[in-house]
Amino acid sequence: MTTAYPTIEELKSQAKRLRQAMEARGTAISHSAALELIAQQHGVRDWNTLSALATRPNEEPIAAISVGSLVRGRYLNQPFTGKVLALAAQPGGGLHKITIHFDEPVDVVTFESFSAFRQRINAQVDSNGVSPRKTSNGVPHLVLEI
Repeated sequence: MTTAYPTIEELKSQAKRLRQAMEARGTAISHSAALELIAQQHGVRDWNTLSALATRPNEEPIAAISVGSLVRGRYLNQPFTGKVLALAAQPGGGLHKITIHFDEPVDVVTFESFSAFRQRINAQVDSNGVSPRKTSNGVPHLVLEI
């Protein structure tokens, strides 16, 4: 689910070929301008962003999960097991949208006077399976055991 970027060397080679092709057509551009154009071609803001993405390891823990995977973890600090119904990388990188159907409903209320059970959730998780959203006491909403 993660985007694999070419190596820095390949990206610089792409920029060099672009620069040569532009020059052959009568439009000279600097190497740094070619690098910026290559970054835009890969859908990122600028060369610095692309070079940072290209040096990250391509295999992230979330890559081990796919639609249909059986998962376990904690939702609102309650243990669960369930099945992944949907998983998609979010634009901008880093976060993934996930839908999980719990094997058994999870009580999401901590009050003793009543309960509220959920069996299917939609959430965002980072590449380590941890939700960026947190409860009022700082615990992530969702933590997957990857």
